[in-house]
Amino acid sequence: MAASVSDACKQSVKRAPLNTTSFQKKTRNKLLSIPGTRLSVQNGQLLVSTGVTSLDYLLGGGLAVGTVLLIEEDRYDSYSRMILKYFLAEGVVCQHQLFLAAAQDHPNDIFQELPDPILDDVVMHKPVDPPRLSCDPQDSFDAMKIAWRYQNLPKVQSGLASSSRFGHYYDVSKTMEPEMRQASKCHHFYHSEHPSQPSATHSPVLEPYAALLKSIEEVINGEGFSVAAPMTQSRNILRIGLHSLGSPLWGDDLCFQDKPKHSHALTTFLYGLRALLRSSLAVAVVTVPSHLIQNSSLMGSITRLCDNAIALESFKGSERETSPLYKDYHGLLHVRQVPQLNCLTSQLPDHKDLAFKLKRKQFSIERLHLPPDLSETVSRVSRGELAGAAAGGSACGSANKHLDF
Repeated sequence: MAASVSDACKQSVKRAPLNTTSFQKKTRNKLLSIPGTRLSVQNGQLLVSTGVTSLDYLLGGGLAVGTVLLIEEDRYDSYSRMILKYFLAEGVVCQHQLFLAAAQDHPNDIFQELPDPILDDVVMHKPVDPPRLSCDPQDSFDAMKIAWRYQNLPKVQSGLASSSRFGHYYDVSKTMEPEMRQASKCHHFYHSEHPSQPSATHSPVLEPYAALLKSIEEVINGEGFSVAAPMTQSRNILRIGLHSLGSPLWGDDLCFQDKPKHSHALTTFLYGLRALLRSSLAVAVVTVPSHLIQNSSLMGSITRLCDNAIALESFKGSERETSPLYKDYHGLLHVRQVPQLNCLTSQLPDHKDLAFKLKRKQFSIERLHLPPDLSETVSRVSRGELAGAAAGGSACGSANKHLDF
């Protein structure tokens, strides 16, 4: 038997031409040539940027194509709407096709509010000049005293950024030029332009959701975003933005009711949407007013039907807006869910205390931490309150409460 195998190997070597090698040139995948995409080093999925670099870092490098990102809106829908506009603006810069659906404002009005891209990103990375020392000896002494006071405290890296560059930067104080916005192909779905019609069958999906799902399917199949479409032409990415689903403007009754009549309408729509995205080169961002949905189990079902889920808790209109603990931030960000793609476990962020803030030109997500002086003041107050409580409310205990050694 061994001799026959050896003879077969010799014959195959003799038949092989002399100019062949064991190395074969692999054809380049057409999916990798799509602008604004890259492969994930964790699970090999094709990723696109959300437009917010810090959010890409939290989601494992970006949004995987074929997935859904759920954003639980803040109370006044200002920051969740801004992330949606970042997502659409990134699609314009990367020459992706856009699909936007809304019920309150017309999609064309939202398109006109897209932030202006900063193509010269050197402006965002200017080196910081070192602080100048004052000539006054008293100021120098105070600076040295503060440095000695905090020199042993660990340095907190609040920014969230990856070592590799992905996505673009935007200036929220300016809007995108109409010429750049009109160069991208945009599809829209406005609820008022699609009046509801009574259905003969008792379908769990509301008529606006059914019409929206049908419109998305027509764009995916008509524009060649389906994976089953022939690879004769260059492929592209479809970015889908769905604003404030589940609100009464969509004809849904999820808000302000413990037992809504159409409790399965939104979940059924999300199930169908995710089925469409799984077999297409499309990615979706959905915003939901979760603070108006009273049924927590229903909100949990909505979250599980999405791949990524984050929640925005704004300080606007609350006591935290004027609290010194959160003076550097505008709200908290909670990561509800991250996808499990091509792996058994999901890649959760290594930090859970996250906050967001809107600077003059940029929206960013950072690690939440207290300033050193403020955290020490809070700890002193806490020690004083504990000492007063331990004294049992006596006069001596209350007197020592205000002493600071």
